[in-house]
Amino acid sequence: MPHATAPERTGTRRIDVEALARVEGEGGLHVRIVDDTLEHVALRIFEPPRLFEGFLRGRHYTEPPDITARICGICPVAYQMAACHALEAACGVTVDGPVRELRRLLYCGEWIESHALHVYLLHAPDFLGYPSGIHLAQDHRATVEQGLRLKKVGNDLMTVLGGREIHPVNVRLGGFYRLPREAELRALREPLLRAREDALATVRWVAGFDFPDVASDHVFLSLSHPDEYPLNEGRLVSSRGLDVPVAAFEDHVVEEHVAHSTALHAALDGEPYLVGPLARYALNFDRLSPLAQEVAKDAGLGPVVRNPFQSIVVRAVEIVYACDEALRILDAYEPPDRPFVDVPPRAGRGHACTEAPRGTLYHRYTINDEGIVLDARIVPPTAQSQASIERDVRDVVEAHLDVPTERLQHLCEQAVRNHDPCISCATHFLKLEVERR
Repeated sequence: MPHATAPERTGTRRIDVEALARVEGEGGLHVRIVDDTLEHVALRIFEPPRLFEGFLRGRHYTEPPDITARICGICPVAYQMAACHALEAACGVTVDGPVRELRRLLYCGEWIESHALHVYLLHAPDFLGYPSGIHLAQDHRATVEQGLRLKKVGNDLMTVLGGREIHPVNVRLGGFYRLPREAELRALREPLLRAREDALATVRWVAGFDFPDVASDHVFLSLSHPDEYPLNEGRLVSSRGLDVPVAAFEDHVVEEHVAHSTALHAALDGEPYLVGPLARYALNFDRLSPLAQEVAKDAGLGPVVRNPFQSIVVRAVEIVYACDEALRILDAYEPPDRPFVDVPPRAGRGHACTEAPRGTLYHRYTINDEGIVLDARIVPPTAQSQASIERDVRDVVEAHLDVPTERLQHLCEQAVRNHDPCISCATHFLKLEVERR
């Protein structure tokens, strides 16, 4: 629980939050205000390095999809799909047809379960004055049950396609080890129709929240595909006019160490940038399903959303889209002859980006002709957005310098939670220090 400590000297106040729940990973935030002027903001990440890139070296090229899935229990599909696409690119193989559609269906499950978790249990309590989703459920049981129903449908999709809902085991290079049975897919349709109604109700619910009047001018980056809202494939585009293949990611994104974080900070052509729902939505609004576009407009959203506190509404719109897309795939599905295409090894380098719930995820692998991984690079979404999240905190503090410290503390924490950070991929524990002089 937050607690105020006695000032070390007159005019200085310090607040320590020993544990910020409703984020994943370990990090801290330091804010220093002197004479009503913001002097310093640092989002400090102190979780130990995960070292996945190091221990992928020397592994067989068939192993990264299963190994990298363990980076995150909330978005394992993102890591599996990025690994598969990058390694298939290295081997000169493209997966299309029904197997490609099944991959999108699996990804829809992850978006539904991850976004529902964030909206109902991690983010909504901030707007409604509750310390947790459990406290929210005590007064709003039916609402939280609605969110849990949504999450269960996403989990069920992951189980049918991936073999289990956490760290799926049915994904392999070229597709899947096993195709879902027709009866399994048929059984998903009615729950998805109900989930879509719950998703529409979710948009209407969160659109009525009281949002702080804050606007940001982030540079947005996401995948963009000419025919669909991006999940697995597309080109890298930005709000500053970038439009390049994913193989050019490292030509434009540079990571560097900063003293206050064990996660690297990324810059896009020298500027901080943001990935995730706000970026995807702004750069691909016209590729949302008609229903998702309609409900977004009914919620008062334009085609670009600049208030990061409204990201909860955008996430809810993406749940509607994921339900729509899943239903489209189910209705048009025709089983392929085989659950996978062959991906024989060859020496090469492959790049891929996919759209994790939290934003663009980049994988790059170099393999030899025996299929041994010589080199790997993974750039997760939260690491890419870290500098922009810091800027959001700065904007919030500067706009609310006159509010009491306790309220300012809450706004700072919420400014971080707006982006659903996954610090283990790039916070569960956030230590906030606010100094006033």
